[in-house]
Amino acid sequence: MGRRTAWWRAGAWRGRPSARARVAAVAAVLCTAAAAPWPAAAAAAAETPGTGASASSYAFAEDAQPVDGAKATTGAELLEAGRTYRSSLPRDAELYYRLHLDAASNAYVSVTAVPRADATLSITDGIRVSVQDADNHTCSNERARFGAAKSPHPITAWGARTTSPAAPLCQGAGTYYVVVERTGTADSSPGAWDLELTTTTEPRLKQAGATSPPEVWNSASPTPVSGAVEHSQGGAGFSRAVSVGQGVWSADIAPGQTLFYKVPVGWGRQPSATAELSGANGDGHGYAIDALALTLYNPVRAEVEDASTGYDGKQKSASLAAVPAVDYSNRYAIPDRVNGMRFAGSYYLVVHLAAGVAPKFGDGPFRLTLRIGIDGSAQDGPGYEGQSVPGNVFEVSAQDRQAAAEGVTPDAHARMKAVAAGGIGAGTVVLVVLGVWTVAARRRARAW
Repeated sequence: MGRRTAWWRAGAWRGRPSARARVAAVAAVLCTAAAAPWPAAAAAAAETPGTGASASSYAFAEDAQPVDGAKATTGAELLEAGRTYRSSLPRDAELYYRLHLDAASNAYVSVTAVPRADATLSITDGIRVSVQDADNHTCSNERARFGAAKSPHPITAWGARTTSPAAPLCQGAGTYYVVVERTGTADSSPGAWDLELTTTTEPRLKQAGATSPPEVWNSASPTPVSGAVEHSQGGAGFSRAVSVGQGVWSADIAPGQTLFYKVPVGWGRQPSATAELSGANGDGHGYAIDALALTLYNPVRAEVEDASTGYDGKQKSASLAAVPAVDYSNRYAIPDRVNGMRFAGSYYLVVHLAAGVAPKFGDGPFRLTLRIGIDGSAQDGPGYEGQSVPGNVFEVSAQDRQAAAEGVTPDAHARMKAVAAGGIGAGTVVLVVLGVWTVAARRRARAW
């Protein structure tokens, strides 16, 4: 009796899966791998209510580089355009960071401050961001505050060095400094706040244009958009902002949580937005001041406009005041809601539900409805001489528009296409493996 026959009769075959079983197992593994969520999607899921993540957590950019702020210009570390940095701001500190700028480009710096979720804040607490030249001349000076709700959440202030003739002191190539400090009272918690810093440069124009803002624009209060509601859970930071376009979008939001969305807005287009908070479920009572806050930031994270409303357990809404259509010459206006609409790109809508809602109306989550409108006629851009750093900041791509229509991030859309391709590839592999094993099985059968 040969070895093969002895093995068969001994019953050893029972411990060895059949060719068909092996094919099924491999097919299952390959299909599961193709359908498995990618890491970023899993991380985004962890940021949604009910998944165990802290409702007030901020998702810093994954590629953020650590940087220490200096206590004086001496020793200030360089912030390179196109990079994102992470730092820390003590209560009594004034921190310096360094920029190296050319003579032609406009430079913008954003600073997002994130206090601890359990931090105690006063109504005046916030941050101040300024840009100075090497001779201590101030190029810009902006503030951001937490507001009357005193709810810990990310706030963002920005600074700029522009080459406009209106700012003759801050011209020329060389070293500039970003100064970041906390404002407020001694009543706030002493702990340090985390910081996220970004720097963006805007090239000059090929040809000089108007140097005064448009005299007339549609400033009528926009009518909130209506239509079918689609679910799109916002991200937990600027780098995780979920793309949305014109339409009605819903999400779940918990007290203390902040949701980030981005809206592609091209030249000549005029955005509008309204945030609605559903009524509370339960026996809650009282009033939470400035409970729902809605803020519009432009592509360099400069605040354009904000709105807020208190909450008494019944449905409430907050609508942004009208802002002009995107136009390069808006930068020469004085009001923030006009000069902030100075370039095309991804604008950010940031929604915060104050932590003070929880003691009065429960931990939620509550249903948030975001109504977004995009009016105006598309126009050609002003014609830049070069590229922004990072690239493509001041433009809207076809991929941006498609991601906004689907309510996802552009990179998630690309990953979905990759997964689909991976699924097709996995299917092809399964068919090849099936063919090989079928031929092998037939040969074994003939040999036995």
